[in-house]
Amino acid sequence: MKLFRIWLELARSKDYPNGDPKHGYEFVAPLDASGHLDEAGWRDVKGACVVRRFVAGQDDQSGRLVHRGKAWIFDYDDTDTTDDEPLFKLDRHTVKLGEYLSITEHDGVTRTFKVANIRPLT
Repeated sequence: MKLFRIWLELARSKDYPNGDPKHGYEFVAPLDASGHLDEAGWRDVKGACVVRRFVAGQDDQSGRLVHRGKAWIFDYDDTDTTDDEPLFKLDRHTVKLGEYLSITEHDGVTRTFKVANIRPLT
C-alpha cells in the first residue's frame, strides 16, 4: 500500500468556464494499483491522511480524510459534522490524473474537481 499526494482543482462549469486552479484540495490517501482508495490501508495510516482546502481570498482549512460507512469525507473538526465535505461515491471512483471527483462543500453545493496532480508520498 502506497500513500499519494493528490491535488484537485475546480473543474470547468457554467460559473467557471476555465475551471479555477485557486480553488481546490490537496490530500494524502492510500491508493491501490487500480487507483481506488485502499480502505484497509487507510486504517493503518489514517493519521497521515490529511487534507488542505484552498480557495482564493479565504484562509486555507486543514483536516483529514475519514471513512464512514461507504462514504469518504473531508473532516475539518472532529467535534462538528457541519463542516464535513463528502466525496461523491469515492468508494467506486478511481483517482487518476485527469479524472473528475465531486465534493459537496460547506455551502451545500456539489462541485466537480479535476485530479490535477498525483505523486507518491516519500
